[in-house]
Amino acid sequence: MPMTVQPQPDRPDPSVIAAQNDAFRKLACLGVPPAQPIQGRMHVTRSLMEAGDGFMAEAVKATGEFATFEPENDPVGWHDFGAVEIRGETVFWKIDLYEADSDFRYGAEAPDNPATTMRVLTIMLARDW
Repeated sequence: MPMTVQPQPDRPDPSVIAAQNDAFRKLACLGVPPAQPIQGRMHVTRSLMEAGDGFMAEAVKATGEFATFEPENDPVGWHDFGAVEIRGETVFWKIDLYEADSDFRYGAEAPDNPATTMRVLTIMLARDW
């Protein structure tokens, strides 16, 4: 009987989390439905909302299309941070993982389990960091 390796709660599989984060980003930013249900919300900072002239829409689209993950910007392999250039302005995005029923107070105990994890994607101007 073959043995199945289950991810350990203290050692979630980074590739699973990366795939879920990518799927959530594509859903939130591009409207691409994920293969599996995924919970989350997107937050855009006030300065990005006030940028005007379609800037925010460009930033959201670029965030959804981002795919340049390297050890420098993704050391843990979760695909949870990126930077995009919009009209010469750097825009950061970050995905934080919370326990789904904790009102965003507690980090996800099993971040590779989409049923118990709530994602929050924040998109901001780098100068607001």
